[in-house]
Amino acid sequence: MTVATSPAGLDNRVVVAGVARSWRDLPAPALPSPGAVLAAGAADALAVARHHATYGSELLLAGPTRVDATMRDELRAAGFAVTLLVDGVPQTTPPATPRSPEAGRLWLLTSGSTGRPKRVGHTLDSLTTVRATQPERTWLCPYAPGSYAWWQVVTLSLTQPGQHLVVVDPDELDDWPALAATHGVDAVSGTPTFWRRTLHRDPEALARVPLRQLTLGGEPVDQAVLDRLRALFPAARISWIYASSEVGASIVVHDGRAGFPVGWLDRVTPGRPTLSLRDGELVITSPHHGVGLDGPVRTGDRAQIVDDRVLITGRLESDEINVGGSKVSAGLVRDVLTAHPRVAWARVTGRRAPVLGRMVVAEVVPTTEPLGSVTAGAPLGSAAAVPLDEGVLVRWCAERLPDYAVPRRIRLLTEIPVKETLKSDV
Repeated sequence: MTVATSPAGLDNRVVVAGVARSWRDLPAPALPSPGAVLAAGAADALAVARHHATYGSELLLAGPTRVDATMRDELRAAGFAVTLLVDGVPQTTPPATPRSPEAGRLWLLTSGSTGRPKRVGHTLDSLTTVRATQPERTWLCPYAPGSYAWWQVVTLSLTQPGQHLVVVDPDELDDWPALAATHGVDAVSGTPTFWRRTLHRDPEALARVPLRQLTLGGEPVDQAVLDRLRALFPAARISWIYASSEVGASIVVHDGRAGFPVGWLDRVTPGRPTLSLRDGELVITSPHHGVGLDGPVRTGDRAQIVDDRVLITGRLESDEINVGGSKVSAGLVRDVLTAHPRVAWARVTGRRAPVLGRMVVAEVVPTTEPLGSVTAGAPLGSAAAVPLDEGVLVRWCAERLPDYAVPRRIRLLTEIPVKETLKSDV
């Protein structure tokens, strides 16, 4: 028999679909264990999280679109009952191979960036990486239910008094600044793509949110987006976090600079992750690791030392472009493009080319501000004073990159693409 516990944050306020209540007031669905719960809405997902924190059931939580029919069959074969939860009403399919639950086990699905998502085992304790007493905050959570980043914000609210929560459903994502201002949000965690989209769509609305804490994670972060957020919120703390389902929250940087200090490499500190580079890949040994990942874990992320910083530029399989034998980092080219004052977002890839084998190409979303608002006070002929087109961007790159790394084709888009994970495919 599982003994119920009372998480310390049960009286914190949670806001879903504009309705404010406490964790304690959420519905209490009856859920099997082991159970894979596909929660159709934010309120359902929070209710499932509270159920796990209270009863320690074995749980995998995700949105319905993240688990296809094949994966549902795989979960049932692995002993999970699969439950679709809609407005508090569960529809459960029993496991194909019943088994006893593993008390307290939380399963996360990886992002699937290297193929089909995999299950990684955690506990509420291993996901709760913020333990020191925090100042009272009202957090906005825009992440997909059950993702690592979602659990990071949710566990903070569940385990610490004074950490309130405003959840954004996908259909509210483009209007989140108004929602945040209405409900007193002063802390937001989101991917760099999430922040770029908001800066692109409505920077004035964003500036009206009284933010004291801005957190970026889930993707490489460039200096341009950090600088633009700092310009809007000069007094706020801006943090970049490197975290994954496999190794947990492993890098936290608050200094406003992209990457992390070189001096952190190979530094062994009890209770903290150890960061290393092997053949250009970030390797992490973390106390917050998932089940069976207690040694050095090759992250699959490419990292390079530039001056006194270690910059994470992208996934190994997609970041390196071989142009006629010369290696180009797509991430570093992307950072050059986003450093242009009229570029809101960029994606850089390789394309087949005669003779060279591959060439560098890019997609770019220009900023939406009228040219005059961007260029007030800008010197005549400066980058901010010139209308943006492919030729302007090619020349910008040619002044900052070796010839083989300059994009040969640049396509201008009108909107920043975003996936359910709040990431761009970069």
